[in-house]
Amino acid sequence: MPHTLLLVDDEEKVLEFMEPFLRQEGYRTVTAMTGTDALAKAKEHGPAVVVLDWMLPEMSGIDVCRELRKWSRAGIIMVTARAEEADKVIGLEVGADDYMTKPFSLRELSARIRSVLRRLEGHDREASPEDPPLQRGGLTISEAQCRVWRGGKEIPLTPTEYKLLLTLAARPGIVYSRLQLLQSAQEDDYLNDERTVDAHISRIRRKIEDDPASPAYIQTVYGFGYRFGGRQ
Repeated sequence: MPHTLLLVDDEEKVLEFMEPFLRQEGYRTVTAMTGTDALAKAKEHGPAVVVLDWMLPEMSGIDVCRELRKWSRAGIIMVTARAEEADKVIGLEVGADDYMTKPFSLRELSARIRSVLRRLEGHDREASPEDPPLQRGGLTISEAQCRVWRGGKEIPLTPTEYKLLLTLAARPGIVYSRLQLLQSAQEDDYLNDERTVDAHISRIRRKIEDDPASPAYIQTVYGFGYRFGGRQ
């Protein structure tokens, strides 16, 4: 079965630019031109990846992303004309997996979609009894199921968040640079904006830490990157 993509943009010409190419790439495509329609189409079709414009009528792409993350594990690629780093961080902090700035090439879009799909497929693979979970203090991390629990309660993580946490937790005390973490989570060398890691780490901390402002699990090593710390 081909993967379903939900393409969301309020400009018809942009959808006409993306849709034929992505269909030729073997995807099934569904389109929406407003935020509310995007949410309705996402519930109806269960897309694997949502390519989501920031500026939409009725509700913004940021609000759509925030709502999707309440119930969907679809990969989300934010697309916008806004190139400022602060805007990129906002998109990632509300749950986007990747961020593209207009104008972009169709080949780059296709590569980003493949990267997100690889992460999703790794995130959803079957459990294996030969792959015991990691125990890190109050955290249980199942590499077989790509799931995380804290105190018996499952923590909902995006594929990117899960890969970052697993990379750090697998080798406690080892300091990873932002670039190393980005390559671990994203797989593609061209996705080289290291500051996106900070946004993902911030989201993970809000989910697993008692006090995200004073983290016990994921610690910052100033001038270098991050390490998995206490509660061992």
